[in-house]
Amino acid sequence: MTSPKDLKKHLRKEALGRRAALDPFWRVEAALEMAETARDSIAIEPGQIVSGFWPMRSEVDVRPLMFALRENGARLCLPAILDKTTIVFRELVRGAPMIDMGFGTVGPHEEAQVLDPQVMLVPLAAFDARGHRIGYGAGYYDRAIARLVDKGQSPRLIGIAFDCQEVALVPDEPHDMIIPEILTENGLRQFAPKL
Repeated sequence: MTSPKDLKKHLRKEALGRRAALDPFWRVEAALEMAETARDSIAIEPGQIVSGFWPMRSEVDVRPLMFALRENGARLCLPAILDKTTIVFRELVRGAPMIDMGFGTVGPHEEAQVLDPQVMLVPLAAFDARGHRIGYGAGYYDRAIARLVDKGQSPRLIGIAFDCQEVALVPDEPHDMIIPEILTENGLRQFAPKL
């Protein structure tokens, strides 16, 4: 019998293959369309802290989306990898130095202020119609979200993906965080919470 971990690995590989096969010019157009959707459908209070991410490989380029939210008053931050298990979110300030974070991504320098996001744009490899996600396998976001919850916070979680990354069913594991909203090129989808 295939373990949930092995099944996730297989689903991740297939979904990332579909994402990588998307036309690069189409991906740019889709990212711009998603920024417009976010501007219109993700309400931001002035000063509200929003975490984004610097795109790697064929990920959705969320930079236009982040800047659209900044125009609506958001205070932006990006993940910074501290070690093999931990990320924190450092403030993204125009003109401040960026450093290599590994994995083909960059983030704010260690002098940047560490913030607790109230809205999190969450990268993912695959998702299903229940809001279950498959990350990249290191568990950074699951642990970061759990730490915020342990501190009594409940950030709004919005997965960011292309529709081609949807799979029929993500196997459930106890540590998984459900993402109640997913933004794709076809709009913002919301999933009903489990009763």
